[in-house]
Amino acid sequence: MKATKPARARRGNRELWLLMLPALVPVLLFSVGPLLYGIGLAFTDARAGRNREVSFTGLENVTTLLGDADFWSSFRIGLIWSVSVTVLQFLAALGLALLLNQNLRFRGVARVLAVVPWAMPPVVIGLMWKLVYHPDAGLLNSLLGTDVNWLADFSLALPAIIVVGIWTGMPQTTVVLLAGLQGIPKELYEAVEVDGAGRWRRFWTITVPQLRPVIVAITSLDFVWNINQFGLVYVLTAGGPGGQTRLPMLFAYEEAFRYRFFGYASMLGVAFAIVVLAVLSVYLWRQMRESR
Repeated sequence: MKATKPARARRGNRELWLLMLPALVPVLLFSVGPLLYGIGLAFTDARAGRNREVSFTGLENVTTLLGDADFWSSFRIGLIWSVSVTVLQFLAALGLALLLNQNLRFRGVARVLAVVPWAMPPVVIGLMWKLVYHPDAGLLNSLLGTDVNWLADFSLALPAIIVVGIWTGMPQTTVVLLAGLQGIPKELYEAVEVDGAGRWRRFWTITVPQLRPVIVAITSLDFVWNINQFGLVYVLTAGGPGGQTRLPMLFAYEEAFRYRFFGYASMLGVAFAIVVLAVLSVYLWRQMRESR
């Protein structure tokens, strides 16, 4: 006797869950579980110490966070860093993508070299640029004939790490924009060329509108990645000098592992997650509006 349609559907659902299980279990154990634990910890007074009792404190950590000048300082620095790196690396990546989209000699080699920073771990990039910025034997001071301590100067440290952030994040943005450029039908350019459109007019009337969904997607993701940056800046400056490069994730790290305020650090993580979700919500809303 043949199985009924509902029975076949239930069996298909069971098979689907069995196939998903090997990928789902690690996600639940190592992502969802710690996330929920961290959210719960944010509403407690958890601190380091043996046999220390943890008690529920409600919104006390929220009140502390809203009145914490160091938090708002790190948040301001994080916004400056994230917006600057996202915008400047997008502009640089767009220029590079337009160049790599041309019929250049050795174009394949140039494309490979353009993504080299993407293959390097943040720690390696941080150490490399730390040598570039070295006050005594650094490449930058050697080229400029100066002896500036770029990463220890209060006015230069943040711009210096912004340059590193742009260099680090530009490859993936370039790859995405280059893929978007190659997806634009050539017939559109041929049509406006018949009307006598110049290079700039083709760029603003064809390239930019066709790339708009790609631009919105990659800039939103870049902003999220940048505001959550930790390893690169930690290796370069560890938040110094005097907190001038202390990004939000560095501030949360210090509260957790230097001062051992685990509950408060968890609340900081929750606050930053809300900011990220807000940015993603705006991105999804714009995508849904454009698709209608």
